Amino acid sequence: MSTRRPPAAAAPDAPPIVARFAGAAFGELGLSRNTLAAYRSDLAHFARHLAARGIALEVADRAEIYDYLALRLREGYRARSNARLLSCLRHFYRWLLREGAVAADPTALVESPKLPRGLPKAPGEREVEALLAAPDIAAPEGLRDRAMLELLYATGLRVGELVGLRVDEVNLRQGALRVCGKGGKQRLVPIGDEAQHWLSHWLAEGRPALLGRRTSADLFVTRRGARMTRQAFWLRLRRHALAAGIARPLTPHGLRHAFATHLLNHGADLRAVQMLLGHASLSTTQIYTLVAREGLKRLHGRHHPRA
Repeated sequence: MSTRRPPAAAAPDAPPIVARFAGAAFGELGLSRNTLAAYRSDLAHFARHLAARGIALEVADRAEIYDYLALRLREGYRARSNARLLSCLRHFYRWLLREGAVAADPTALVESPKLPRGLPKAPGEREVEALLAAPDIAAPEGLRDRAMLELLYATGLRVGELVGLRVDEVNLRQGALRVCGKGGKQRLVPIGDEAQHWLSHWLAEGRPALLGRRTSADLFVTRRGARMTRQAFWLRLRRHALAAGIARPLTPHGLRHAFATHLLNHGADLRAVQMLLGHASLSTTQIYTLVAREGLKRLHGRHHPRA
């Protein structure tokens, strides 16, 4: 059986109850718009599966949920995808229970799929240094890319948080950003001297050159005056990674991993890293302690005479 998820089909029209749930969940649960979009798609596909059997979404029971999860595994969906689906269903049926629309939560005794505990892959410090030096800062686009890469590595922002930054959320005098993270939660993040230096150059030179007479509230813009998108930045990052001699695939999230791992390698407190990353739970951040530990093991193995 293939372990790859098949290409996603277009999401069918969802029942009205799904739209009501999405509207309530955004306010009550603080879910991000991306998570809600994924949940809407998951619920819509589940509703279509149930409708083919003459069952409404609101009256599905535990057996039907298990059957659907098993069907998805046979079709090649990964355990992580099923875990997200189950999380969606838990939120949905608990909301229905609070609304009085159902008498019991059918997901209450459904076990979550066991997920492999993979360690985040982060570039090393030398690779990051080569990457940061890759953009051609003589061009406005290169100056923008250098500022974005420096800021990403200095702050550990999610790529959506990075491209969504506005000029008024940057305080160069205090050396801090006001970041709107998942679920609309805001946090202050220190920038650091190097990133502050490149941001100043971008704001003073590169950004005016790209905007010309146009105006924009967005911090990072393109030559068309539009906000830099996640997809466009991803492509720019890949290009700079290749120029820096980094053969393995590198993503914006890889730099977020590097930020956390390198901080811990140099003695940072785990709770401080949690706050900087915007993690709601410390357990999410603890994975980086394993990465740091593995790095120390490799270092010991290479250099200790009795390793």
